[in-house]
Amino acid sequence: MFYYYGRKKKIGKYYPKPSHDIIIEPFAGSAAYCLRDDNWKKDIILVEKDKGVYDIWDWLINEACLDDIEKMQELKVGDKSSELLHILHAASKMAFTYKTIKVTEVLQRNWKVTLRILKEDLYKVKHWKVIHGDYSMAPDIEATWFIDPPYSGEAGTGYRESSRKIDYDELSKWCTSRKGQVIVCESSEANWLPFEKLVDLVGVAGKKSSEGMFYVKDNHI
Repeated sequence: MFYYYGRKKKIGKYYPKPSHDIIIEPFAGSAAYCLRDDNWKKDIILVEKDKGVYDIWDWLINEACLDDIEKMQELKVGDKSSELLHILHAASKMAFTYKTIKVTEVLQRNWKVTLRILKEDLYKVKHWKVIHGDYSMAPDIEATWFIDPPYSGEAGTGYRESSRKIDYDELSKWCTSRKGQVIVCESSEANWLPFEKLVDLVGVAGKKSSEGMFYVKDNHI
């Protein structure tokens, strides 16, 4: 629905398809997995600790109508904005450090794309639910779990609810205790779970990275 640094929109095709009627994203972000293909039709539960991001989802799910989206204006290069929904489109992992941002060509382009997607896809999220809190607030039920936390180490430090605030030993125990299909995202070099390489990526300025995944097809606890 909107841009979010680290979202899994481009590599979503590499992840297993959901095998349950309920999908839970306990680090919601922009919920790219839940919006992929027909996943959105399932019972979706988002959990988001960052209050600003939670508020965006709460508005989209429970309040926003198409007329509200139609009234949103395109951004112009050189404009300034303090709206988090705008700031997220800066395509920077440091976006959460900005209280006000000057619109660049990248932000302008990303926001224009988001306006189109919001108009086309708003109806898809109206049956979803969103919870404000950390991952432990997710209901302990059998589901497809798509767990995409801030990556451990420096890679996950740009968010307000960053990797510095996460106990990865505790998160590891929590992930392996989920019932159902469990998909956990991380760098393939992370070691808090036995991650296996999913795909190699080439990012901005040719920077290479390797995405990893921990996967349990059907976890019975």
